Amino acid sequence: MKHIHAGKVRDLYEIDGDILLVASDRVSVYDVSLPTPIPDKGALLNQLSAWWFEKMADVVPNHVVSTTDVPAEFAGRAMRCKPLKMIQVECIARGYLTGLGMREYQRDGKVSGVELPAGLVEADKLPEPIFTPTTKISDTGHDEFMTFADVVNEIGQETADRIRELTLEVYTKGAEHAAKNGIIIADTKIEFGFDADGVLTLGDEVLTSDSSRFWPADEYEPGRTQHAFDKQFVRDWSTTTGWDKTPPGPAIPAEIVEATRKRYTEVYERITGNTWIPGGGHA
Repeated sequence: MKHIHAGKVRDLYEIDGDILLVASDRVSVYDVSLPTPIPDKGALLNQLSAWWFEKMADVVPNHVVSTTDVPAEFAGRAMRCKPLKMIQVECIARGYLTGLGMREYQRDGKVSGVELPAGLVEADKLPEPIFTPTTKISDTGHDEFMTFADVVNEIGQETADRIRELTLEVYTKGAEHAAKNGIIIADTKIEFGFDADGVLTLGDEVLTSDSSRFWPADEYEPGRTQHAFDKQFVRDWSTTTGWDKTPPGPAIPAEIVEATRKRYTEVYERITGNTWIPGGGHA
């Protein structure tokens, strides 16, 4: 087993020709990994992602080879995956207006070139979900919005059309399931690549608390910040510390760690129907 990459949250290993994707307990905000881990976070993300990959298998092929055939030290928080040639576009679907999308809308009246109605407020539901891609790699190190025309120029019309269609389909199917369990999925980011046979494949993670905004439906109210079952909670806390959003990030207090863990756990349980057992598994 060879370590090939350390990301802000995930570590990648090469194992018998496959990729071992290991989710750590690290949390990253504003592209900076904070020094304090969130217990169970890696296992929660890995197992929620695995659950969604299985549920989305009839929509798009995914990179999962096995969630159980992994080294014992990574059990519960790793999956064995097919290597992919990743498309250098972050595929984002938005059903609600918030975050960077809200800022873009306030400035331009549109997001990623998609015109939106006038007068929308924070957390408003959009008339229909929209595809708002961002660059996967930029000179600034931060995601930057792309128009659909930019995506076409980058990867060609056929692939651009397909990833837009699949992004919106994954989001819509996920949002419909979550809604039945009292969860709003406001937006999500997914990634695609091509496998060795040239098949367009869903990779990385899908519909987790690190890649999506999850809100409780019974507390939803446009015009204000929503209760977050995702890392937006940590992001919001970090802005109260005076931190300038450059490394190193601030240490997370124990009460914020525990509140974050509870939120990740609650959304996992409500979406999957499984009861989480602290320490990395479910009943």
